[in-house]
Amino acid sequence: MEAGFSYTPLPNYDGNPGGSLPEFGILLIKIIVNLVELSSINQYFGNIDIYLLDQILKKRFHMGMKVLDAGCGEGRNLMYFLRSGFSAYGVDRDAMAIEAVQFIAASFRPDLSRDHFQVAEVENLPFEDSYFDLLISSAVLHFANNQEHFLLMFEQMLRCLKPGGILFMRMASDIGIEDKIMPENSGRYRLPDGTTRFLLTRNLLSQLERQFSFKYLEPFKTVNVDDKRCMSTLVATRQ
Repeated sequence: MEAGFSYTPLPNYDGNPGGSLPEFGILLIKIIVNLVELSSINQYFGNIDIYLLDQILKKRFHMGMKVLDAGCGEGRNLMYFLRSGFSAYGVDRDAMAIEAVQFIAASFRPDLSRDHFQVAEVENLPFEDSYFDLLISSAVLHFANNQEHFLLMFEQMLRCLKPGGILFMRMASDIGIEDKIMPENSGRYRLPDGTTRFLLTRNLLSQLERQFSFKYLEPFKTVNVDDKRCMSTLVATRQ
């Protein structure tokens, strides 16, 4: 059942409603109102990563935060932050995607400079050290070319975070499907769904914990999608 939609069963209808016509009409009105509310929720949050939405509902983020979506695409994970008055930034290697984000941002937040949204690589973020309060990386790092590339992107993200800043990272992993993937090269694997991805492994996660200074804000989570792929979520604060 969709979030925000409360379902009321309709009476049997074979030409005559189970109740009086006014009662039947009231039920229809209630259903329409619920659908409108659901549509409004979708418009407000956009096609947001559901695990990022979980963090929003937990009130993890607050007004005044500077937010960077590193690998923002067309801004699906920025909609809430733009609408809610956060100081939002985004980078992506795709120039057309950045143009789309700039257009969307101008519609909701004309106060934000177009320079908040730039064409850039995650491994070379064009921002000062300790600049952001929240850094989002959703379905980006599993496109790393190799482990060195992955570590460089991770290092850049932490560099741009303030001490105490929050990192939200979600990417493909091998956790739970270790016996179902085929290694290709340099940390990239062929998945049962037919795609090739750089994967976060338990060993690599342990290396991150040793090499970088961060603290988990909640337990590390992995979701197995029908043994076809696994997606892991890390929510941590820079120390």
